[in-house]
Amino acid sequence: MEMQEQNGKPVTEVKGDFIQKVTGSFGRYHLWLCLLIFLTKFPVAIHQMAILFLAPPVTYICGDSGNSTCPCADPVYDTSIFTRTITMEWDLICDRKWLQSLTQTLFQLGTLIGSVVFGIASDRFGRRNPLLVAVVMQISAGVAAAYVPEFWTFTFLRFLVGASVGGTMVTGFVIIMEFVGTQYRDVVSVVYQIPFNLGHMLLPVFGYFYRDYSDFQLAISVPVTILLMYFFLVPETPRWLIAMKRTDEAIKSLERVAKVNKRPTENIKADVEAYQASIEKHQLKKGNVFDLFRTPNLRKNIIAMAFNWMACSYCFYGVSQYVGQLSGNVFINVASSASVTLLGTILAIGIVKILGRKTIVIVFHLICALCLFILAVIPEGVGSVVLASIGVVASFIVFVVVYLYCTELFPTVVRNAAIGISSMSARIGSMIAPFVIEMRDIALWMPPLAFAILPLIAAFVTFLLPETKGCELTTTIEEGEQFGKKTRSQTKK
Repeated sequence: MEMQEQNGKPVTEVKGDFIQKVTGSFGRYHLWLCLLIFLTKFPVAIHQMAILFLAPPVTYICGDSGNSTCPCADPVYDTSIFTRTITMEWDLICDRKWLQSLTQTLFQLGTLIGSVVFGIASDRFGRRNPLLVAVVMQISAGVAAAYVPEFWTFTFLRFLVGASVGGTMVTGFVIIMEFVGTQYRDVVSVVYQIPFNLGHMLLPVFGYFYRDYSDFQLAISVPVTILLMYFFLVPETPRWLIAMKRTDEAIKSLERVAKVNKRPTENIKADVEAYQASIEKHQLKKGNVFDLFRTPNLRKNIIAMAFNWMACSYCFYGVSQYVGQLSGNVFINVASSASVTLLGTILAIGIVKILGRKTIVIVFHLICALCLFILAVIPEGVGSVVLASIGVVASFIVFVVVYLYCTELFPTVVRNAAIGISSMSARIGSMIAPFVIEMRDIALWMPPLAFAILPLIAAFVTFLLPETKGCELTTTIEEGEQFGKKTRSQTKK
């Protein structure tokens, strides 16, 4: 701590991450909170990938001609695997086939908008309340989608589910990162993705037992009601409370965490007030999305970070669907793809402890690009499946790390807005990906080549970003603007 003068009175300036000193880096409270928030990732994965079983490939014959050519009047669908899908329900074949892709694209658009809206809202109104709104929206829209009889209403409700998914992803992750100490932030941010993988792996289980799309939609939506317990259990983050000068609430929150973690509570009030006073000289104000673009360093960082998110989402969702185009048992194929990404997440746990964020992002972008470039020139077969799978794993590892990277790179007052903008960019990538896959109709080499270009560019863009491994989280716009500059200036000396 350091003594400074403010309004003629001595002020103790708290050095380092005093919240971490008060609560510990990772204790019983942190573990309980992580397990609680991790639950949001199961429905995130299930809803994001649900299109695989809402609109799986189906065969049909035309009632008028007895074959499957287009145009097709009175199609008769093969119900031996799926009894009813959205394709069957609304005849999404021939000149209406594009509507299958549209409903997923609009879901991703919802996720995009939700990421931005909930990201901005949680910087302004706290992390907890927007999370609760997103949970309620996800339950109500998801259940309603199971009963509507019309395609456009179904698609609109899926859009709302997508918006809620974006909200739970953004707010949940920031809550965890603002509680967990620097020492464990990297590992926790990676482990946070494991429930996504497990949710992805559970999806074919739901698909296997619920072959009617309406039953399937209801089955994946009802379990989300367990998240209503967040109304009673999820706290507001002390970092946000302090940033908004709600000091008394921050003190109570920190005392509660410290008690659960069996940490001393005697000096918490004094430490919080001292830290609050020490940051007042920075004229701390509520941040908004425009603050990310007002100053040159933050502007460079958010543009580069957003491009990275777009590239890895574009590849992960695109190449995952590309692998799904292969023949075989759809339930086994989806489960296998999910298992591969789980292995990638487990691998990332060790990698983030050894390598810096910047290094990981650059290396795995290049691995992904290399695999896809090779995939474009070899014939389809076992080799193409292996290369595509490596590309999926590499892009997912980048996806895992950029979550952490983004959290560490931006200050508290605009952190959720930064993740919201980045997640929005990721949705743009995932919205483009289905149309890239359709390029197979022109030439088989076109999709992998198109998927390879963005991660290659992203690898070089990442050189513009500073390293954040082991750094303390910044709080103010001023601290965020200066972050990384000192390192570069010292390097030049």
